[in-house]
Amino acid sequence: MSTTLRIFCLLAAAAAAVPFVPGLIYPVFVMKVMCYGLFACAFNLLLGFTGLVSFSHAAFLGSAGYVTGALMIRFGAHPLGMPAAFVLGVAAAVAVGFAIGGLAIRRRGIYFAMITLALSQIVYFLAVQFRWTGGEDGLQGIPRGSLFGLDLTSDTTMYYVTLALFAAGFLFVYRVVHSPFGQILQAVRDNEARATSLGYDTDRFKLLAFVLSAGVAGYAGALKALVFQLVSLNDVSLHTSTEVVLMTLLGGVGTIFGPLLGAALVVGLQNYLATIGDLVTVVIGLIFIVCVSFFRRGVVGEVLHLVRRRAERPSEAAPERAEPAHRAPIPTVPAPEKAVQA
Repeated sequence: MSTTLRIFCLLAAAAAAVPFVPGLIYPVFVMKVMCYGLFACAFNLLLGFTGLVSFSHAAFLGSAGYVTGALMIRFGAHPLGMPAAFVLGVAAAVAVGFAIGGLAIRRRGIYFAMITLALSQIVYFLAVQFRWTGGEDGLQGIPRGSLFGLDLTSDTTMYYVTLALFAAGFLFVYRVVHSPFGQILQAVRDNEARATSLGYDTDRFKLLAFVLSAGVAGYAGALKALVFQLVSLNDVSLHTSTEVVLMTLLGGVGTIFGPLLGAALVVGLQNYLATIGDLVTVVIGLIFIVCVSFFRRGVVGEVLHLVRRRAERPSEAAPERAEPAHRAPIPTVPAPEKAVQA
């Protein structure tokens, strides 16, 4: 088992003990961290391992949440209502991701980012206008239903189901990153021209990465809708799209655990500094400035960089061994003198 999986197992074991110590940490807070951690992992899959900056991930998070919430309101009492609503919510996010990615993938750099931003705003406008989304009120009182006989109305049951779904989503991202497909994505990120010269259709791989990222973001959105029984316009807003960028940069772009730590930092600051009102955004902004100035690789990225440097540091050079006293010096042969021309 790799070191990454060992660390993840330890974190999962610690998270499993949270309901037994509610006075130490609130389970609903941990569920929120897990939802946004998956959301940040989805964005990191696109930015950190493919090199694409997108401002449309809120559209995937919100569209999955709206579809899941609307279906649960209508069919939540059915025994298969929750699994079907969850799967269809993720499918909706994948469809939106394919539509946005198919249009934006033809551009590069800032133009790609601006196209994703514009299309995301269209999704926000549709969420305001459609009746089934609840408009400005959103969807409230979404029933959790049941999952294979487990009553999700219990917060403890919902917590462990959330933990299991979070673990499945995280391991899926881990597998994608460490698969041959993930290696190709990193090759495209590092040198797209070289990847093209090797025969890879880079646009196709980037579109697949975009759709996978949208699917994981929708996975997080559907889970969030069930956990909090609420979907609002904030889930599809530009603020959420920029917030996930902040989470990923704080934790460490291109790392496995960086997005999780970044999500925990941002959600924790918003939760524990809620008493200061809008000033919490100022605090998060100052932390972001410090991180960009002194921890450009993010918190996890800097730690990994220090560990790597220490591992690659050469050991102290051994003192040169003196020549044995009994060994005679090697005689030098004088060069032949040039013949003098008569």
